[in-house]
Amino acid sequence: MQSQQPATGAPPAVPPAPPQPRRRTAATALALVAGLVLGAGAVGAGWALSGGDGAPAAGTSPAGDARAACQALGGFEESAYGTKGPEGDIAVNRYAAAGALSAAAAAGDASYEPLAGAVRRSQERHARVFAFDAQARHDLDEARRICAALP
Repeated sequence: MQSQQPATGAPPAVPPAPPQPRRRTAATALALVAGLVLGAGAVGAGWALSGGDGAPAAGTSPAGDARAACQALGGFEESAYGTKGPEGDIAVNRYAAAGALSAAAAAGDASYEPLAGAVRRSQERHARVFAFDAQARHDLDEARRICAALP
């Protein structure tokens, strides 16, 4: 039998802790940058292939944007908003388009600010309560009345 020898002061080696998993922030940032670069390239290619010279397309104006916003509102059904499937997708996109186009019209001509304001108030109210309550419907009705009065 061998006798055990006393420890000489050095504790047994502890294996190092496994490395922390790498965060995905670098991969996410790289994917975001790549998406932006590819998107910008696609827009540039489309512009170059269309022969665009930077001038606005024929018929675009604040009045045209306001009419387009009203057309989007005309096809928008509040009851379809948030439903699954194509009807819900159409409603979401028409509501968003009405907001963007009315804002563009107001940016180009301040006389369209009441239309943009009514659509914006409706969208902000919907975002707060996640429903088309009486106030959101009132603002939508106001926007539709303004649309009806447009030339």
